[in-house]
Amino acid sequence: MASRSATITLYSRPGCVHSHRVRLIMAEKGVASYNVVELREDEESEDLLELNPYNTVPTLVDRDLVVYDPRIILEYIDERYPHPPLMPVDPVLRAQYRLAIFRMESDLYDLCEDLDGTPAVARKARERMTQLLTTLAAEFSPREYIGEEFSLVDCTLAPILWRLEHYNVKLPERHAKTLSRYAQRLFARPAFAESLSAVEAEMGSLPAAR
Repeated sequence: MASRSATITLYSRPGCVHSHRVRLIMAEKGVASYNVVELREDEESEDLLELNPYNTVPTLVDRDLVVYDPRIILEYIDERYPHPPLMPVDPVLRAQYRLAIFRMESDLYDLCEDLDGTPAVARKARERMTQLLTTLAAEFSPREYIGEEFSLVDCTLAPILWRLEHYNVKLPERHAKTLSRYAQRLFARPAFAESLSAVEAEMGSLPAAR
């Protein structure tokens, strides 16, 4: 990936699935020169609270701009660093991709907090995530990625798939094979390894070097 300078600071947490997604986009775009303020899971930051009234991560600061919605951060980075593009130019396709991302956030990302909850809550979340991913795998096309080319949709799903083993989410065998082949393609991308925090690196395993 090409290295580009940037005056960007990213507030992140090492195990946060939304933060992981932003770090993945930054790596895919080759944004090598940016600062990461990594907060522990229980750590509060007065600086972050001054920047973001919701005190949430990820929060991205680019000069005078502060962005604290994950999806807006993704699209901002995609437009700020236009090569390689991670969203289609066609407005119909863009709308379809945005809907796919919205559904993943609403259906899958919202379950991640429950997966770290009490045993009863985590069990229910695992069952729901298994159901959702089984349906997704059944709809997979023979293409290499979800769309015609690698996109923000794939970058949104990758952090979820990386955490399946960690959360003990197991799909029926046939669907597991389909999703696993796709996941391994994502994990084999150089940017994915670059995006992992030390905490996330322990959640799964990268494909062996070829």
